[in-house]
Amino acid sequence: MDAREPNSYGVALTKTGDTWRVSILDFAGQPVSDRPFASEEQAATYASSVRQHINWLSEERFCDYYRIED
Repeated sequence: MDAREPNSYGVALTKTGDTWRVSILDFAGQPVSDRPFASEEQAATYASSVRQHINWLSEERFCDYYRIED
């Protein structure tokens, strides 16, 4: 296993009214991507996938995958 810098992105799951929202957060805690969901289950599944990608992917690959601009 090769050593690499940890990915500094995070993820937040929030509810506003009837809408669940998953936000990808930059190192300062600011949203850089935001996606709405109709159910908590859908949002939680997506948030879990994002968390796994944060742990598995380099920041460069993560940004490519989620289309996050610098």
